[in-house]
Amino acid sequence: MPEANTTPQAILQKMGIEALNAMQKEAFAAIQSGDETILLSPTGTGKTLAFVLPLLQSLDRTAEGVQLLILIPSRELAIQIEQVIRDMGTGFKINAFYGGQSFSKDREALKHPPTILIGTPGRIADHLRRSTFETNGIHTLVLDEFDKSLEVGFESEMKEILRSLHNLKKKVLTSASQELDVPPFVRLTLPTKINYLQKGTSKLQLKVIHSPSKDKLDTLVKALAHLGNKPGIVFCNFKDSIDRVSTFLDEHGIAHGCFHGGMEQQDRERALIKFRNGTHQLIVATDLAARGLDISEIAFILHYHFPLREHEFTHRNGRTARMHSGGTAYVIQGLGEKLPDYMDKMEDEKLTESPVPSPSTWETVFISGGRREKISKGDIAGLFIKQGGLSKEQLGVIEVKNDCAFIGVHKDGVEQLIKATDNARLKKKKIRVKLV
Repeated sequence: MPEANTTPQAILQKMGIEALNAMQKEAFAAIQSGDETILLSPTGTGKTLAFVLPLLQSLDRTAEGVQLLILIPSRELAIQIEQVIRDMGTGFKINAFYGGQSFSKDREALKHPPTILIGTPGRIADHLRRSTFETNGIHTLVLDEFDKSLEVGFESEMKEILRSLHNLKKKVLTSASQELDVPPFVRLTLPTKINYLQKGTSKLQLKVIHSPSKDKLDTLVKALAHLGNKPGIVFCNFKDSIDRVSTFLDEHGIAHGCFHGGMEQQDRERALIKFRNGTHQLIVATDLAARGLDISEIAFILHYHFPLREHEFTHRNGRTARMHSGGTAYVIQGLGEKLPDYMDKMEDEKLTESPVPSPSTWETVFISGGRREKISKGDIAGLFIKQGGLSKEQLGVIEVKNDCAFIGVHKDGVEQLIKATDNARLKKKKIRVKLV
């Protein structure tokens, strides 16, 4: 098998990216030439590519064991970074370890240790206590969204991990927050700081929607009808509020997914998958969705509740107006409700009487096979078109996971597809095909 080309030019071409943005260019140069880098940039500006691309150049294909360790605050961010690196087609083995998945699966993956290991501090510290992999070969450490890891209580685990890394040559810290306080245990000396936090929101518009009553539910429905069938996120402060909002949206025929910390990991992941493939155009979420999630092309953010702190407002708004696209963040202000001091005066948005958005024409289909069985997107597309009778237009986004895959399929073709392909063989594996 030919060795994968990991030059920056080859990877960008593979990913369909014409050129790095200004932040990525500056980060590439700093990370490649320096031993300590702090990268501050808004959510959605391409930080993962910015730090992975230069670090790939220092990996040794002939060496065994973990060389690059990336610590992240959440399983969702772990999954996102793993996918970005896989899309680069580096040829290096990658694994992501996090709570909520079987420890025995981690052990199985470590029979042939990855070159790049991504993980939450809690799960990685657990592995180190059990001595499941060697740390001597780890020469590069990335603390991605490091302030968030501290915020969610991973400080002791991060200290433990850093104490076990004796051969570190390079450290990269990233954050989307201006409130920066690097703890002493990271042991930085003279880091290069790259700060793009004030440069990423020029295309974001902020508008206020006035509710005629304290209860904002009716205004929310009218706002979503007014905004039309576009991808967006409605932010609430509490998971109980999401249940109430979700029930009200169901009653008014507005399709949506939910995303909050009280949900099972699998349910959260599937909500994001359905959002990415167009089964849902809307997610109702807590601030858990404000950072580090792999969701793009968001047309609007709607603050049903005001964020409790200013930096949460910034992170929520960072989900839209990403990279080179525009976007709008709306705030629903209830009757008698005072806007927080950190919100500048905003333009009013007048709601028009509009019908609620039509349900999506896409469904999500699950198959019980994935990368572990060497199943690729092309294999799935071939099966669904040849044996399943789908046209290319009826086949949407395909996401292949380690042991399963999720596919967007046009509603018109779902029933015949499942009948034709359930219990079929794909790469010598008998697969189950069902609607999610």
